[in-house]
Amino acid sequence: MLIVVCFTRCNASNSDHANDTRKTDSAWKLSWSEEFNYTGLPDSTKWSYETGGNGWGNNELQYYTSASPLNVQVSNGTLKLSAIKQKMENREYTSARLVTRGKKDFTYGRIEIRAKLPPGRGLWPAIWMLGSNIAAVGWPMSGEIDIMEHVGYEKDSVLATIHTDAYNHVKGTQKTKKTFIADPYTAFHNYWIEWTPEYMDFYKDSTLYNHIVNEHKTKKEWPFDDPFFLVLNIAVGGNLGGKYGVDTSVFPGTMEVDYVRVYTKEK
Repeated sequence: MLIVVCFTRCNASNSDHANDTRKTDSAWKLSWSEEFNYTGLPDSTKWSYETGGNGWGNNELQYYTSASPLNVQVSNGTLKLSAIKQKMENREYTSARLVTRGKKDFTYGRIEIRAKLPPGRGLWPAIWMLGSNIAAVGWPMSGEIDIMEHVGYEKDSVLATIHTDAYNHVKGTQKTKKTFIADPYTAFHNYWIEWTPEYMDFYKDSTLYNHIVNEHKTKKEWPFDDPFFLVLNIAVGGNLGGKYGVDTSVFPGTMEVDYVRVYTKEK
């Protein structure tokens, strides 16, 4: 595995998810999952790549590659997404941006990702969702659900945020909260949302730290009754991730994902 740092499971308890503190309500039933129990590139029936080095609307510094084992691969039961110092086109770094776009959309449910994050100032790993109608209506009308974002210059916190036409970071009106996390780089944690027509709750393990209520106004405030797709990525630099510059000694930086699970509530 070329120059990619992989954080493998260190004991049986992690493999068995013994540290999963979330207790699943019996009303929630697993409806879609990716367990990464294979070796090689991510399952092409579930994942696609968004590629390029156009800054991605945030002045990001990386070029997102397609199916490059330097940036993405599955082994030992986990997905490894890696940002590396590698020149490509007009960029000094490469990374990967995996999406379920065109493969699987989601509307409502309990969406949970178990992951271990990469350390380093300038890295910006994220687990999030975009409205599947983004090509037609654009951002932010499509809506954005940030299940977890982490910036390397804040080693002890993760963020959960929504962006809509009415509430977004361009206007400074985004609805966001952060929570303390002691060991994002050495332990797996569960990042998840409970998404219903009435509210969206954001959790880190068993801690609820952001609660957003549907105001029942317009799609400008709540575009979350439509399908969304999942995004897993590591950005380098950018308006948020690069606020205090990029430490070039931290590469490669790898986010390791144990699983992605989506539950729906039985009627």
